[in-house]
Amino acid sequence: MQIQKRRVLSTVALAITATWACGSALAAYPERTISIVVPTSAGGANDAMARTIGQALSLLLKQSFIVDNKAGGNGAIASEFVARAAPDGYTLMLGYIATHAMNPALQKLRYDPVKDFEPVGMVGYSATLMVANTQVPANNAKELVTFMKANPDKINYASAGNGTAPHFAAEMFKLSTGTAMTHVPYKGSAPAVTDTIAGQTQVMFPSLFTAMPNVKNGKLKALGLAGSKRSPLMPDVPTLKEQGINNVDVSQWYAIFAPAKTPKPVLEQLHKALNQVLADPSVVKRLEEHGAEVDAMGLDEMRGFLQAEQVKWKQVVQAAKLKAD
Repeated sequence: MQIQKRRVLSTVALAITATWACGSALAAYPERTISIVVPTSAGGANDAMARTIGQALSLLLKQSFIVDNKAGGNGAIASEFVARAAPDGYTLMLGYIATHAMNPALQKLRYDPVKDFEPVGMVGYSATLMVANTQVPANNAKELVTFMKANPDKINYASAGNGTAPHFAAEMFKLSTGTAMTHVPYKGSAPAVTDTIAGQTQVMFPSLFTAMPNVKNGKLKALGLAGSKRSPLMPDVPTLKEQGINNVDVSQWYAIFAPAKTPKPVLEQLHKALNQVLADPSVVKRLEEHGAEVDAMGLDEMRGFLQAEQVKWKQVVQAAKLKAD
């Protein structure tokens, strides 16, 4: 009886010690550098957004944040890496509509956008803008459609990869207008935009966050906004719908994720810190200057949103008969 009693007491003591240690570790979080993995190459919208948020979180949490670009596989490389990372709060991901909604709807992947991740918080949205190389003989989407019908197969469009918003938007545009364009996928928006500026490709549907600086400096032409309304940041650019082109409404969203099974206290701490950062007028201004609209969500609301996105884009894939090139 005494031996059994000692064993029980020993087990209880170990459990208490483990609980105390876990609580202490969580209370001390973060104790070291936190990585924000970005699924696209440096220089693109996702990269700029991650750096803006990471810098603000670093000041708030008094710990270093670094951006780790893992481009490739249309976001799958970064997504798989984070899904398999230790669920300790030190590896996060700036996911977006492509990695957690569109790409999974288009093809089979080695990660589950819902089961393999825990949402930390929504960052915001950016409208999709149809842009063209400055040498394209069209100043709006309607004129481009006229040119394309008179000159079939003369236009190549760039995307940030299969299953990304620029890919979906372009294919929806083709379907709506009855035109043809050749798809040229890239490993991220930055190289795609670069080649569109250079004329290797003629058209692209990047986020307003990505496109606006290049439109303002005259390197690209804005042809139309693939959204339900005009943007206050570019009020003179009409929507595609205004130009008679329907069913091309793509709002690109961005969010921070952690690996599944990340402790709830860590998620809640990060969620609170992220929302605090997104309420900072200086951070909001920096994101809005690039065309992103901040829109925070509660964690439960975000989980429901992500599940709805899975359904939505699977329906789009089926209706438009989209395929990965």
